[in-house]
Amino acid sequence: MSRIQAAPDEAQGNLTDRLLAELPAEAVLTDPDVTAAYANDMASFCEAGTPAVVVLPRTVEQVQHVMRVATELRLPVVPQGARTGLSGAANASEGCIVLSLVKMDRILEINPVDRIAVVEPGVINATLSRAVNEHGLYYPPDPSSWEMCTIGGNIGTASGGLCCVKYGVTAEYVLGLDVVLADGRLMSTGRRTAKGVAGYDLTRLFVGSEGSLGIVVRAVLALKPQPPGQLVLAAEFASAAAACDAVCRIMEGGHVPSLLELMDRTTVKAVNDLANMGLPETTEALLLCAFDTHDPAADLAAVGALCEAAGATQVVPADDAAESELLLQARRLCLVALEAVKGTTMIDDVCVPRSRLAELLEGVERIAEKYRLTIGVCAHAGDGNTHPTVCFDAQDADESRRARESFDEIMALGLELDGTITGEHGVGILKKEWLARELGPVGVEMQRAVKAAFDPLGLLNPGKLF
Repeated sequence: MSRIQAAPDEAQGNLTDRLLAELPAEAVLTDPDVTAAYANDMASFCEAGTPAVVVLPRTVEQVQHVMRVATELRLPVVPQGARTGLSGAANASEGCIVLSLVKMDRILEINPVDRIAVVEPGVINATLSRAVNEHGLYYPPDPSSWEMCTIGGNIGTASGGLCCVKYGVTAEYVLGLDVVLADGRLMSTGRRTAKGVAGYDLTRLFVGSEGSLGIVVRAVLALKPQPPGQLVLAAEFASAAAACDAVCRIMEGGHVPSLLELMDRTTVKAVNDLANMGLPETTEALLLCAFDTHDPAADLAAVGALCEAAGATQVVPADDAAESELLLQARRLCLVALEAVKGTTMIDDVCVPRSRLAELLEGVERIAEKYRLTIGVCAHAGDGNTHPTVCFDAQDADESRRARESFDEIMALGLELDGTITGEHGVGILKKEWLARELGPVGVEMQRAVKAAFDPLGLLNPGKLF
């Protein structure tokens, strides 16, 4: 990639002056102590460069201006949301323009008739969820970081969440997008209608592209009617295999839980240590199942019987919404709790067919023993998406090496089990090598061709994905 040829100070001044021509001073950050805070997301083992500048636009026109300047000066641009990602997709490239979209945080429209919301990319997931609830509507995608993560970030990484087993992932709710392309042009994709098949589905192409094809500046999102409040059941098992057997029985039986989550013994203990939740530490696996139907108690009773048939040692349905929420809060704390075990984590994101979930968990246990590491597993068990989380001391070089090797071995195991290297966290920097293994050479060639069509100069989030 070509760069401006001026000396560093002159180049910085030229860039800043060009940006300030159509941006307010408060939107352009150049203080190195400030810009350093925008260098990386929450992933471990991912390189990050030093941004030349951080820009916080508030309008589409300002985003277009940034991209025109970047194209003219041949400078890389790294789009960012709240930087809660776990793959390094939001990490700065050396000398880049960081384009932080957190100030574009307006909910532009909520339409109960068409069941859509129109939002800017910086809207926080939980903020949108609560806003549509006031209209009797529901936005299902709910990543564990939903109180912090942005809709733009969710779109960039094709985020999932706890409710995917019934309601699906972010991609299924993005109807249309406004996208600023690498050269500053504005393109609209998709629709506001319930149906539409006009042309290639470019909307889906942008979902999960990690800011490598364009900058999402507006999204039309599908909404659902708000379901009744859900009740949760907790089932204890003497082995992960028994818990996975229960998952298979539940899904084979035609049940449609709103949530079906698994926590292994290591994770349960970590959550208790962090938050004194009182979860049962004698269990090898804790399965949480929820229904948001009109008769959730009856559904939970049927699932409870299946859990007992699979060998559950105890099945406890929640009595009310408050107790259900307490169990869900425990699940949402898993990754934070595991990070507290050693101070640093590598969070894997392999997804396998539900029928092979037990094989993955058993394999992770073997890998933990092999590398002498603590690896806790929490999982969206209903869709086979697991989060084996490697806990390690980043100051210990040998332990860090073993952590990275175990992480890679878990991804290899996922592929061996007909799975994928990422179900919802994305590729970023962390999994580039593994994406190539999963796609194969022809698949990578076609992906690169798509990238080149949208971003021929390679300015958008370079070094990510492949």
